Amino acid sequence: MKNSIIIISLFFLCFSQVGCFAQKPKKRTFKTLVLYENGGHHLAFTKAAKPWLNQLAVENDFTIDYIENTKTINEAFLNQYKVFIQLDYPPYTWNEEAMKAFEKYMKNGKGGWVGLHHATLLGEFDGYPMWKWFSDFMGKIKFEDYIADFANAKVKIEDRFHPVTKGLQVDFLIKKEEWYIYDKSPRQNVHVLASVDESTFEPDSNIKMGDHPVIWTNYHFKSRNIYIFMGHSPELFENETYTKLLKNAILWAANAK
Repeated sequence: MKNSIIIISLFFLCFSQVGCFAQKPKKRTFKTLVLYENGGHHLAFTKAAKPWLNQLAVENDFTIDYIENTKTINEAFLNQYKVFIQLDYPPYTWNEEAMKAFEKYMKNGKGGWVGLHHATLLGEFDGYPMWKWFSDFMGKIKFEDYIADFANAKVKIEDRFHPVTKGLQVDFLIKKEEWYIYDKSPRQNVHVLASVDESTFEPDSNIKMGDHPVIWTNYHFKSRNIYIFMGHSPELFENETYTKLLKNAILWAANAK
C-alpha cells in the first residue's frame, strides 16, 4: 500500500511538471530583421553568415526574417523587430521612406541595430549622394580608402567591460580583411570598444589612419547600436572570438544580454 501511494504521488508530480510529457513549443522571445546583399563580392560572407545566424536564433529563441533590399522597410515594418542587422549592406540605394523609418527607429528606441563592414561605405557611390544622417550616426565619418588586396591584423579591445566585448581576448587576429580608411577617426563622436593595430598589418600597407577604431557604439541614440567593421571574409565564422563578438552584439542590441 505504501509503495502504491509513492508511485501515485510521483506520477502526479511528474504530470504537473512542464516537459515531463509532451512539451509545448517554445515561444520565440524576439524577432530579428537581417538586411543582406545577394550578390557582389560580399556574397560569400552572406552565405556563411546565414546558417550561423539561423543556428544562433535556434539556440537563443529568436526568429529571423531576411530581406535583400529596403523596398519593404517603413515605420510599421521595422517596429515588428527587436533587432535590425545590417549585414554587409551599404548606406545607399535606400528609398526615402526606408531612410526616414530607420532614423526614427534609432532615435525612438524601437529596437537595436548591428551593422557590419559595408555599413560604413559612406560617400557618393553609384550615383547616390551620401546619406548625411547615417554619416553622423557612424561618428561623422566618410569613406576614403581601403586595403583592396587584404591584410591580416590584430584588433585590440579598448573597453573590456562592455557587454559586447565581455569574455573576448584583449587582442585577437583577424585574417584577410579589407580594412577601411575614413576621412577621420569617429572617436570624438562615438564610444570606441576596439581598434585595429595598424603596426600589425600583414603584409604591411601604407593605407593607414593612425587612430583606427573598428568597433563602436553611438550613445547619442536611444536605441542600442553597435558597428563592427570586420565582415568581409567567410573565414570569419571559423574565428571563435569573432563569432562570440557577433553573438554578444546581437543579444546586447536585443536587450537580451
